[in-house]
Amino acid sequence: MKHVQHYHYKLYKPCGILCQFSSNDIKQAKRKRFLSSLGEFPEGIMPVGRLDEKSEGLLLLTTDGKLCDTINRSGVEKEYYAQLDGEITVAALVNLMQGVTIGVQGKKYVAKPRFIAKIKAPTTLPDACSALRIGRHRPTSWITLVLTEGKYRHVRKMTAAIGYPTLRLVRVRIGEITLDGLTEGKCISMGSLL
Repeated sequence: MKHVQHYHYKLYKPCGILCQFSSNDIKQAKRKRFLSSLGEFPEGIMPVGRLDEKSEGLLLLTTDGKLCDTINRSGVEKEYYAQLDGEITVAALVNLMQGVTIGVQGKKYVAKPRFIAKIKAPTTLPDACSALRIGRHRPTSWITLVLTEGKYRHVRKMTAAIGYPTLRLVRVRIGEITLDGLTEGKCISMGSLL
C-alpha cells in the first residue's frame, strides 16, 4: 500500500478572513477574504474546525481528512480568550459555568464550558481589528474559557445569553497546540497534529 505524505500547519487566523480557501459564490469571492490570501498551501488542505469571520487565533490545517475528522469529533479541549462588552460579574461567571441555553440549528442546547475565569487583558495579542469598534461606549472585560466542542458561534451565543456580548474572540489553544510563536497571519509547518 502506498504511503501518502500529509501536511500539517498551525496558523494565526486574523479577524476578517473566512475559514475556507475559496468560494463558489461569485459575489462572496469578490468581497470576502479567504485563507488562500495568507499564502501558498498544498492541494487538499483543509481547516480542522472553524473560526467565524470576526474571530481570530489558532487554526489547524491538514491534508489528512481522517485526522481532521478525528480531532473534530474527539472532544479535544479548545481554549479561547473573549473580550466582553461590560464588566462581567462573579454571578454571571457562575451562571455561565453552570450552563446556558443557546440555539443551534433551530434547536435548544445547554452549553457548558469545561473551565471559565476572568483574566487581565492579554498583553501578547496584536491590536484588535478596527472593524470591531471595541470600548467605544462601555468598559470591557476579558475571560478565558475552555470547550470540548465547537458549535456555530458557540462562545458568542454563550456570553450573549448572560448579557455580555463577545466583542473580540481569540482561540489560543487546541489540545496541546498553542498560539505561541505565531503572529497574525503567520503559518508554521508541523510534523503532526496529535
